[in-house]
Amino acid sequence: MQENKTFPLDKVPLGKEPFHFSCHAGVSCFMSCCKNVDMFLYPYDIIRLKKCLQCDAESFMRQFTRLVSGDQPYFPAVMLKLNDDPEKSCPFLGQEGCSVYADRPSACRTYPLERAVDRSSWRGRGKDYYFLTAHSYCLGHNEPEKVTVTQWIRDQKLHDYNSLNDAWAELDTLFATNPWKGEGSGGPKQQMAFMACYDIDGFRRLVIRERIFERFRFKKSQIEKLRNDDTVFLQFSFEWVKFFLTGTSSLPLR
Repeated sequence: MQENKTFPLDKVPLGKEPFHFSCHAGVSCFMSCCKNVDMFLYPYDIIRLKKCLQCDAESFMRQFTRLVSGDQPYFPAVMLKLNDDPEKSCPFLGQEGCSVYADRPSACRTYPLERAVDRSSWRGRGKDYYFLTAHSYCLGHNEPEKVTVTQWIRDQKLHDYNSLNDAWAELDTLFATNPWKGEGSGGPKQQMAFMACYDIDGFRRLVIRERIFERFRFKKSQIEKLRNDDTVFLQFSFEWVKFFLTGTSSLPLR
């Protein structure tokens, strides 16, 4: 069946054909993309970075992020706070490159690709589209190495990032409906939702203190994972926010 999906004129989805790209210290523009860049951070980015830096989520948010208005007006977006130097460099940029490379944000991993997901239905698995992004300063496109989208996703270990970012996008779509009508910006429901998404350590303490796990049918082994695995707990947090705001989610109620 022929696909009728349309895209902006400057966006051409990549298929299975390989593209030229490689980034390494031998490329003269190396680390240029780590300066003066506007980068959004998503909840899974936060838990990977705070674990890498061995700090809690609240400390990370205070030191390395700033809040801005995003694509929709009903929930703030989180951006990386750059260094206050002439080059506006990334706070994780060291002398030889990225100091958090193994846990770098999804935007860094995905480049030079740009990912879009067909969100026409969240009941099924969304369809991914990838586009090649080329900035004039980036000379990695001139390197002889070729790679396919599938290889890039595998090599950059993007699967977990994509999966959690899709779950976050679903929640952000809910936020765009203004589920906290009457509260105004920064009301108690919005603050609770923000904590559940971005301050995972603080939210876990609240969940344990208020015995929220007991409201759902979890096995002891599942609760143990929720207590100790940030990725599993983030998935729970997203579902709990949906339950908190709408009264429905995939969580198994008692």
